[in-house]
Amino acid sequence: MSMYSFGNGLYTGKRSYNVVGRRKLWFTIAIMAVLISLASFAIRSPNLAIEFRGGSQFTVSGTATLEHKPAYDVVAKATTSVPRVSDVGQEAIRVQTESLDDTKTQEVRRGLAEAYDVPEADVTSTYIGPSWGQDILSQAIRAMIIFMALISVVLIIYFKSWTIAVGAIGALLHDFVVTLGIYWILGFEIAPATIIGLLTIMGYSLYDTVVVFDKVRENTADLEHQSQMTYAEEANLAINQTLIRSLNTSVTGWLPVLSVLLIGVWWLGAETLRDLALVMLVGMVLSAASSVFVAAPLAVWLAERDSKIKAHTARVLARREELSGEPSDDTNDLNESSVAVATERLAGGHRGQRAQPKRKKRNKR
Repeated sequence: MSMYSFGNGLYTGKRSYNVVGRRKLWFTIAIMAVLISLASFAIRSPNLAIEFRGGSQFTVSGTATLEHKPAYDVVAKATTSVPRVSDVGQEAIRVQTESLDDTKTQEVRRGLAEAYDVPEADVTSTYIGPSWGQDILSQAIRAMIIFMALISVVLIIYFKSWTIAVGAIGALLHDFVVTLGIYWILGFEIAPATIIGLLTIMGYSLYDTVVVFDKVRENTADLEHQSQMTYAEEANLAINQTLIRSLNTSVTGWLPVLSVLLIGVWWLGAETLRDLALVMLVGMVLSAASSVFVAAPLAVWLAERDSKIKAHTARVLARREELSGEPSDDTNDLNESSVAVATERLAGGHRGQRAQPKRKKRNKR
């Protein structure tokens, strides 16, 4: 089966995945991921970059070798703390330690120059205070709160629905907490670039979520004027109709980030790109999933509490019962049977097509 025919089947309703109906499963997975992440924040200490914890940094340029052991041996003579050593390109090494006084700083500089057989002038030392990183963090938190507030207002005005705004914000918070939790649990270094990447993926997540919700709004615009599909079924159809687009958008976004990680970081040794690229890759994968499995099902679950939607759902079920002569399934959970009924109805014609009255034949003159 070609991708075109697969996507066409999803759009017309001939093929359908019961995403909304399995929302209890998606919610359980999402809540467990958030709780594990929150627990890790309390149990495990974060691997903070030098910008957050402060310290001394040494850069050895023009080295003939990129071995890290000489750096560890040199720093061990000056302090008991374990340094962080990383490659910078193909001919440089970066060494980060706790804060050192002037005497120990000069001692480490001379030791690194001798260990890597370079002039002492090629070993630069810098003291980095924690205040700069703390400023970045506080500004990022402030920016995130303002972003959440403004986006909520914009979504409520644009979609004329508070449930959609809550669904989108819920997915954003899920992506932010779980991405940070993955970093926390696996011990990835949290640098200012990581915080910038977290803010970046929030915009990406919102874009994918709005695409899904825009189709939900289109499908449910004339909800009260039809009695074939419930709100949950219309929303589930919208998710299926945008599934290929979401997948294509996600893959297109992943490719350049993977290129930065594989070529820029792993092959060329551009370690400065690692923090930004890694957090964006993790966040973009989570964003693609949350737009489909968290945002839309959450908005549907909230919308089904509305009295008008409840009444419409009851009317659709009553009509099905009347046509089939058998009790209809409760579509509040949108089970497999209700998805099959909706898919069968859509398979007979294009989505949204209504029966038109037949025109009388004109008499021949």
